[in-house]
Amino acid sequence: MWRASIFTLYPDMFPGPLGASLSGDALGRGTWSLETHQIREHGLGRHRAVDDTPAGGGPGMVIRADVLAASLDAGLAADDPRPRLLMSPRGRPLTQARVRALAAGPGVAIVCGRFEGVDERVIAGRGLEEVSIGDYVLSGGEIASMVLLDACVRLLPGVMGKEASGSEESFEGGLLEYPHYTRPREWEGREIPEVLLSGDHAKIARWRAEQSRALTAERRPDLLKGD
Repeated sequence: MWRASIFTLYPDMFPGPLGASLSGDALGRGTWSLETHQIREHGLGRHRAVDDTPAGGGPGMVIRADVLAASLDAGLAADDPRPRLLMSPRGRPLTQARVRALAAGPGVAIVCGRFEGVDERVIAGRGLEEVSIGDYVLSGGEIASMVLLDACVRLLPGVMGKEASGSEESFEGGLLEYPHYTRPREWEGREIPEVLLSGDHAKIARWRAEQSRALTAERRPDLLKGD
């Protein structure tokens, strides 16, 4: 079973959308598991404080290293083989290749940051890998972690109806996905491209490859820089 452990100040946010559709069905069947750990359970003092002011001054608050480390140590065995991820806008961008690698492993342990971030020392001290889902800032790592989990879970064996559903999507071959069409043949004066109705699989494959490359050049030319 592929296992996901979430360390968060808001465990009630889970499973959220992960409890519906493909991921929810797979969760119900036991294809993967999801557990949450409330970081505040290891907070300090009567109010279970988890954060403090940033050293050197500045706005906001920072999650304390000792509190987060205590939560991780209590929730994860020392020999747990799963990668420890920290959802962070300064992390390495999440790619489809990284998603496939994570889905092929035993699962993930994810820390959901809040406030201004977490003390740098716990990132190094507990071997956290910072991961970003895009060049923007969210209120916390919970939604970002759901994005990562959804991307991984849909690739687990038996979750999608057809294996080809995952291999012909955007980014799988370094390009954006080709356009899709279905019935009716004509809609509001727009027709399905004739090649898709030809029954010639070689021509269809060439057309799709050409469309993928054209769309990528138009919308994501950065993906073609290595060509």
